[in-house]
Amino acid sequence: MDAPFAEPTVAWQGADDPAQPLIVLLHGRGSDESGIIGLASHLPAGPSYAAVRAPIPAGGGFAWFANRGIGRPVAGSLEQTMAWFRGWLDPLAPAGRPVILVGFSGGAAFAGGLLLADPARFAGTAILYGTLPFDAGVPTTPGRLDGAPVFLAHGDADTVIPADLLGRTWDYILGTSGADAHARKDPGGHALTTETVAELGTWITDRAQVPSVLVAEQAGTE
Repeated sequence: MDAPFAEPTVAWQGADDPAQPLIVLLHGRGSDESGIIGLASHLPAGPSYAAVRAPIPAGGGFAWFANRGIGRPVAGSLEQTMAWFRGWLDPLAPAGRPVILVGFSGGAAFAGGLLLADPARFAGTAILYGTLPFDAGVPTTPGRLDGAPVFLAHGDADTVIPADLLGRTWDYILGTSGADAHARKDPGGHALTTETVAELGTWITDRAQVPSVLVAEQAGTE
């Protein structure tokens, strides 16, 4: 049987170094890898950064899953695209190499699906201005994310992701999921802020164990 999707298109920030942690950037619905790879320039030096193009054409760009409405993946589609993604990731990052997912909007839901399906797989997962994929075939039971590092950022005035899904995501991650959560709300809409990027960078440094000398060099300090 033919594979359902083509091999992933990936944009790298520099060359991949298998000896370094891997940070995977996941764009929003209707976008592609060329936009979100720019985020890597504002994050800590040291790790390898890869922006992956979602496999499903949508809205002039690409999507991570078919949906039943904004933020509501079709379970079978999500299962299929997660398997496709793991087929790319696992050879690049076998056991022992830390992997951190950073997903924005639709990419946040996809990152959340990967995390919920295998909480021990990732050194950290950032859910940026998006929802977890509730009612989409991945477990959201109490304690499912026990101790898993999660960075969560929402905008107070976000009108793209339905408010009920944002609220449910916030309550679950900070509550019954058991995640080791770092959360912030921005006084804005559906877009990354400078403050969120700065906090995300610090969080990645801690999760990826980036040597402090690299952080100092990036900041231009001794």
